[in-house]
Amino acid sequence: MMKQNLSLWQFAGFTLTSLGGTLLHFLYDLTNKSLLAAPFSAVNESTWEHMKLLYFPMLVFALVQSRFFKEYENFWCIKLVGILTGLTLIPVLFYTFNGAFGKTPDWINISVFFLSTAMAFFLETRLFRKNTLPCRMPRLAFTVICFIGILFVIFTFITYK
Repeated sequence: MMKQNLSLWQFAGFTLTSLGGTLLHFLYDLTNKSLLAAPFSAVNESTWEHMKLLYFPMLVFALVQSRFFKEYENFWCIKLVGILTGLTLIPVLFYTFNGAFGKTPDWINISVFFLSTAMAFFLETRLFRKNTLPCRMPRLAFTVICFIGILFVIFTFITYK
């Protein structure tokens, strides 16, 4: 059943991640620099902080989606690949554009976020459709995903000013 609705699910994931990331970009300032918002939102304009804007909405969506995608034994491995793809593309694209063109306008930096999110969900969709990604340890994949989140929180407070 989920295979029939896969594109719809993935489009919803892209949309919700994009909207969630956009909200998280402004959450820290909207909450008057709340210590509770800091671990999940951008506390400055660094590339690292923008990676959090992709990670946390993708994680929340994956947790919801996992309840409906029981037929995919490799679900968490695919989600790990998708999250790592998005997290890798943000700095790669940002620094590539900045290296090639110097200081880039904000609309290009914003586009990097949306493009990275789109590519992450596109790759996940292809992996779900093929359903050939071996996943011997889905719990380890889920643990790695959670560990990434813990690192985001720890590094936010290490650099928090």
